[in-house]
Amino acid sequence: MYVGKTLFAQVMEFVPWTSFARIVQRHGGNSGVRTLSCAEQFRAMAFAQLTWRESLRDIEASLSANANKLYAMGFRSAVKRSTLADANESRNWRIWSDLAAVLIRRARKLYAGDSVLGVDLDNTVYALDSSTVDLCLSLFDWAPFRSTKAAVKLHTLLDLRGAIPAFIHISDGKLHDVNVLDMLVFEAGAFYVMDRGYVDFERLHALHQAGAFFVTRAKSPMDARRVYSAVTDRSTGIIADQQVMLNGYYSARKYPEHLRRIRFKDPESGKTLIFLTNNNALPALTIAALYKSRWQVELFFKWIKQHLRIKHFLGNSENAVKTQVWCAVATYVLIAIVKKELQLDASLYTCLQILSVSVFEKTELSCALQADASQIELPDAANQLNLFSF
Repeated sequence: MYVGKTLFAQVMEFVPWTSFARIVQRHGGNSGVRTLSCAEQFRAMAFAQLTWRESLRDIEASLSANANKLYAMGFRSAVKRSTLADANESRNWRIWSDLAAVLIRRARKLYAGDSVLGVDLDNTVYALDSSTVDLCLSLFDWAPFRSTKAAVKLHTLLDLRGAIPAFIHISDGKLHDVNVLDMLVFEAGAFYVMDRGYVDFERLHALHQAGAFFVTRAKSPMDARRVYSAVTDRSTGIIADQQVMLNGYYSARKYPEHLRRIRFKDPESGKTLIFLTNNNALPALTIAALYKSRWQVELFFKWIKQHLRIKHFLGNSENAVKTQVWCAVATYVLIAIVKKELQLDASLYTCLQILSVSVFEKTELSCALQADASQIELPDAANQLNLFSF
């Protein structure tokens, strides 16, 4: 693989270019294209993500400064900012979502044998959450949110084995989180961990009937009657482990079966949390640990925010924004694949730190990514605005 190639070129070799070519052909991405093919467009966007480029001008200047290395990186010629802007505006964003889907399937297979951090469980565990990106209403009028501003939401179902996104939906800011449950095909035997913003008893019952399990927090107040209480050891933090039935007329019709309600006092924060689940087999402490594991989806958003960000969106249209977001997700998953296939001990965070300052270096990728990230001088994060805020 190495043979004098830059680190960026070696990373790009992990992209399934044959599958990508079929995707581009299906969407007519290269139809009438003279310069900057779809492959070059993705390379430019991935370069921007990996090296924290802040604008189209920044991308152009950085690549032009290394003109003698562009051909080896997969570019036929210098990348002009106007050409990249036009490509982001006009080429179907589904090209990049389809590429991300191919990478996600590959990554999930690679991480299938991993365990969920802090939980001894063979079942697949998903965490569902969303992150809102505030936008200027006058520039992004296609994404209305409130009367004075626009926003887009990134709804993500994260497979906690490897923190790989299994489902992503980009919507305007008005779409309520709970509606995303209607878009999911529930996997029998899998656990879906989500916060109380997703509590809708009709939708939770549909999940239950599909043979899947949910773990969430109860909304307050919750109108339910106790049917049975299990014996608990309060020294573990489990205050109550109960079977309950919903009392409300409409709620009881939407979820006519028993729910398990667990009251848990977090020893670290001292807060009392009330969990709801339809799983009666796992110990109450495991249910609490499952809910705690959802912090990984918040770390995913934080990781995207800190390491796959640029100062401005590279276009104002819906197509340009979705292109940029999907390219960011594809880059994230690509580095996860690199990490796993090279069997690196370094974290994704460390890999991104190293690549951010060394993409033009000509050294073996596996050796470079095992370096000590604490010795790397990074770009000034204070000058970087967030791609995602939450």
